Amino acid sequence: MNSNLFHSLEGESIYFKALSLDDVQEIHNYASDKEVSRFIGWNLMNTLNETREHIETMLKRESAGTHLYASIVLHSTQAIIGTAMIFNFDRESNQAEIGYVFHKDHWGKGYGTESVALMSDFAFKSLNLHKLHASVVDSNIGSARILEKNKYELEGRLKDHYSIENIYYDALLFGKISNLQSYKI
Repeated sequence: MNSNLFHSLEGESIYFKALSLDDVQEIHNYASDKEVSRFIGWNLMNTLNETREHIETMLKRESAGTHLYASIVLHSTQAIIGTAMIFNFDRESNQAEIGYVFHKDHWGKGYGTESVALMSDFAFKSLNLHKLHASVVDSNIGSARILEKNKYELEGRLKDHYSIENIYYDALLFGKISNLQSYKI
């Protein structure tokens, strides 16, 4: 897996760079926000040390080749505004899962849509994956819209799949199949 290429992806408004412990404060700024962490599957980071440990875990996973992570940086300010990830690689079926998280000050500005486009293009062209998928809490409307804008299709719903703060939420399952390969039936 080419993590160096993943860390160098660049779009019009954003670019990716490797995760670094030097960026713990910038990552903590969104990882410690209850509103941001509510639907992403990360535990709320209450202290800088918890965020540092989380970054260390992500770096170990990437080093082991099971995950790809990148900080998402805004061209105009050079500020880290989020994290992009590709994970849960299934070599047999040639697919993986994508995820993303953003500081709430950067929601609704198109950066999520641009990030998913960069990840999808990379996964299909550089990793030669056949399919990408994402699981979204049904109340996370913004995240579902990001996937829809990138031509991910709603493939299913898992009833009461997530329990968040003692409330059950459905999981929306989105998928996108690469159009770069042709298959015989």
